[in-house]
Amino acid sequence: MSPVALVTGAARGIGAATVDALVAAGWRVLAVDRCRDVEGVDYAMATPAELDALVARHPGRVVGLVGDVRSATDMALAVETARSQLGSLDAAVACAGVVAGGMPLWETPDEVVDAVVSVNFEGVRRLFNAAVPAMLDAPAPRHGRLVAIASAASHLGLLHLAAYSASKHAVIGLIRGLAADLADTGITANAVCPGSTRTAGLAGSAAIYGLDSPEAFVVHQPIGRLLEPAEPAAMVAWLCSEAASGITGAAVAVDGGMTST
Repeated sequence: MSPVALVTGAARGIGAATVDALVAAGWRVLAVDRCRDVEGVDYAMATPAELDALVARHPGRVVGLVGDVRSATDMALAVETARSQLGSLDAAVACAGVVAGGMPLWETPDEVVDAVVSVNFEGVRRLFNAAVPAMLDAPAPRHGRLVAIASAASHLGLLHLAAYSASKHAVIGLIRGLAADLADTGITANAVCPGSTRTAGLAGSAAIYGLDSPEAFVVHQPIGRLLEPAEPAAMVAWLCSEAASGITGAAVAVDGGMTST
């Protein structure tokens, strides 16, 4: 039977590209997205129509579910839905994330800090809190996979985005701690750290800095171009594969060389 993955933030961007990559690799996927805006974030979130389009693109392979990563109840429901409708849970991929800020930390409203921390860090924690017990229920030998989308900002301090950078640094710490907790279980935990990727979030970042276009961020990437969502998604799919069984606790850069200089 095909393995089953649960992907959050799945309706567009890196999340949707991850669903595409996993389906291409033979997975079935429960695609979860909030599908409504987040208070404290200035750009629009994905829509129900985008989630429906993703499901329609993969008939019989993808099930859509509206759910908020900040809700323990929603994440428990997502895990149960994956198991009841698709038969198992072999991978959990945390792609949901937001960018907000645009001012020094001491001037940043609490609602902005709360938005980025609650989605970018707590959303990862809540997904994995729900997913790990289900994976541990699987008979040995286990082959569970936990993957979080972190960021090049997990390794950098970004001007006027201190809360965002902190939330992404925290994801790396969470992954490393999880990897230690799960070291002898057959379940791996890893993070993928994209650079500037052509997504709605990057457009939101451009607006924060008053830039005319996200293309302005190319200057920070030695490869001389923005990444496409399929590029970090390909690494996520590989980390979910059996070939990646020896990798855990890693923060893998897919950033066009941004953090190499």
